Parts: sequence; structure tokens; C-alpha cells
Amino acid sequence: MNRRINDILKAGQPDEVVTVQGWVRTKRELKDFSFLEINDGSSMGNLQVILTDDIPDYNPLLKQINTGASVEVAGTLVPSQGKGQSIELKASSLIVYGECPADYPLQKKRHSFEFLRTIAHLRARTNTLGAVMRVRNACAAAIHNFFQEKGFLWVHTPIITASDCEGAGELFTVTNLDFNGKKIDFSEDFFGKRAYLTVSGQLEAEVMAMAFQNVYTFGPTFRAENSNTSRHLAEFWMVEPEMAFCDIEGDQDLAEEFLKYIFKFVLDNCQEDMEFFNERIDKTVLSTAENIINNEFARITYTDAVDLLLKSDRTFDFPVEWGVDLQSEHERYLAEELFKKPLIVTNYPKTIKAFYMRLNDDDKTVAAMDILAPKIGEIIGGSQREERLDVLIERIKEQGMNPEDLWWYLDLRKYGTVPHAGFGLGFERLVQFMTGMANIRDVIPFPRTPLSAEF
Repeated sequence: MNRRINDILKAGQPDEVVTVQGWVRTKRELKDFSFLEINDGSSMGNLQVILTDDIPDYNPLLKQINTGASVEVAGTLVPSQGKGQSIELKASSLIVYGECPADYPLQKKRHSFEFLRTIAHLRARTNTLGAVMRVRNACAAAIHNFFQEKGFLWVHTPIITASDCEGAGELFTVTNLDFNGKKIDFSEDFFGKRAYLTVSGQLEAEVMAMAFQNVYTFGPTFRAENSNTSRHLAEFWMVEPEMAFCDIEGDQDLAEEFLKYIFKFVLDNCQEDMEFFNERIDKTVLSTAENIINNEFARITYTDAVDLLLKSDRTFDFPVEWGVDLQSEHERYLAEELFKKPLIVTNYPKTIKAFYMRLNDDDKTVAAMDILAPKIGEIIGGSQREERLDVLIERIKEQGMNPEDLWWYLDLRKYGTVPHAGFGLGFERLVQFMTGMANIRDVIPFPRTPLSAEF
């Protein structure tokens, strides 16, 4: 029967007859037999295969095999005589599906991540990117498990929208008009109005929460921010739960529980990969995960955070004062050096937050919250949403937006409004944080960044 290599390495038994399929990592030829190291993407480890010259067409087949070739091997598992593995496969038959010429880019040596981005169609076959993608998969599974276990409804929000959820204007326009240097009349466009790739599914998630109470979205989002840093992507995935009858306190509680659940799930299900990251990428990966799982998150207000930053003996590149947004260096100082654990900051100035966040009684701050984590800074941002129709209209106007463009969003406050809250988690930021990878472009299969849309 066909078996995945991960299952064989963990639970394979001597004398078991199996068939494996995968790609050759190395070939070593001796006088009357040869060794192949085969990997099928299921594991960090390779399965060693012993080929003897009594296999049909042994010599012609062996000549077809180089690093990167795809093969199918059938045989019997036997105890390994070598170091590093407990079991190996003694082959009885071999099929070569695809030969691989000598110019295969992934020879057995270390490659820089910069080089690997230029061959993103092949880089998942490397140890590091393979481990990243398995952890990414486990994170996605954990996200769905967490919300499904709590009775949340997964809703699919549109990728194409006419709304600027964040109000920042960093949107990709979707059009089928031919520009040709002419002034654009979007009333003649496909949708009869200007449309964009979405920066968030939150507004639509609020719609669904008003019918189902607890919902979540998990899908791609897009931001036309011309930023070529290790922390930014033009296309990225977001997780956005939305809860009716929920306030800012409940929002914080759920977000903390959510992060703890994901980290524990990954440690339980990707132990080998996480140990690899801890050894080869960032020696604090495991301790950081344990810090998330085992510590109650600290909670302070934005005002308290600013006071702590001003009282510190640290000189920051970006000056600190009340009313300005916290920068990554401020967030990391608070989480890494001052509190030494995850930190939730609440009640930000209304002038630096989105129109939909609930205005506090002081008329200066909104019921927003950010979770700051050691090593990365902000990992979750959320808020209690403004459920009062008159206040929401004024907030929209304050930010230079037209309430008529959001008539449907205002209807939610007109017909059966309730307190509600939610948050957003950048999925790639989570995977980057969990694995210790320095560049966010290395935690998504095909990164989309300024001047780069290959593959």
C-alpha cells in the first residue's frame, strides 16, 4: 500500500511491505547496490532506500536518477544499519516518473532565501520551506478547529468590494476599462462603479454576525502599500472573527485564548519542524511559543503605554507622544523588554483609528485593542464596533467619507443594532512569528510585493 514517509518514519514496522512516491534528495552508488534518500513533503526527514542489482532494469534506471528526480519505490521495511534512522526500505521495484537534469537548482547545499524566492516554484522542496508550509497548514487547521469548536460560522466575504474598510486609500482598483490616457468614467465599468480588491472582510463579517452572532472569515486580502520591507506583502491572508453581543473585554479574552490554542496545536502537531526552526532559524522559537501558551497576557491602556515609553531610558527612532501611533520599535520594547510576554494595549486615540471603532465616553479614545508579542510587535488588532447610528455617521464624516456609500453598513445600526466586536490576525505575520523566519516573503508560497508578481 502507498504510505507517506512521515508515517513510515514514525510508525513503520520491519517486514512491512510498502510503496512510497517522492523526489530524490541524494543518490550514492556502491559496487552492487545504491542508496537513495527520498522525500515526499510529509516530513523533515528522508527515507533511505536500498537498491540492489537484482531489481529489474537496475542499471538503466539508476542512470536516470539524479537529485530532483521523481520516483516510486516498492519494497519491504527493514531495520536500518546506519545512524540517524531506525528503519529503511529495501526496494523490490523502482519506477522513475520524471528525470532531472544536472542543472536542477536545488542541489544538496545551502541556498540563500533571496535566491530561493527567485525559484518559488521549486523552493517548497527544501527543508526550510517545507517546514514552513507544514507549520502554515497546521496554523490554518488550528484556526478552523478553534472557531468550529466554539460554534462560529465560517463565512466567505467578497474579494471585490466598493468599500475602503480601513479608510487609508491603499486599494487596488479592479477594472476592465481601457485607460488609453483618458479620464475614467467608472459608471461605464463592469460593476458600474469603482471597485477594489478588498483590504478586509470585516464590514461584511459584521453583516453576517447580525444574523448568526459569531462568525469568522479566513481569506486573501490586498493592500496597495508601496512598502518593500520584510514585514509587508501586497497579498496576504486575514482571519477576522466577529461576535455579536460582545464588548471590548470579551474581544480581548477571545483573542488571547485564540493565540494560545494555535501555538499549542502547532507544538503538538509539528514538533519536528518547530525543533528545526529552533535549531536553524531562531533559537528562541520554542521558548517564545511556551511564553505565549503559559502566560496570562498583560493588559494596559494606550495612555499607560505612552507613559511607560516616555519614562524609559530608551532612545527611539520615532519620538513618543500621546496621539501618535505606536511604532514597531515601541511595541517590541513593551512586549520584549518591559513586560517580557504578550501585551494587550487598549483605548487608542480616535484620530489614529478607523471610523468603525466605538467611541469611548471621553470623546478622545476608541475601544480598540492591539496584541503585541515579543519578536514581532503587533500580531492582532481589533475593536468593539460602533453600534450607535448617530455616532457612527459623525465618525464617517470626520474621516472625510460619505455615509451614503456605506448605507448598507448603517442599516445594521438602524435595524436591530447590538454591541459587537471583532479582531483581525494577519496569517503570514502569525506564521512568521511562530517559525522565526526573518522575512514575511518566506512564509507564503508565492509572495506578491511591489514590482514582483512572479509565478
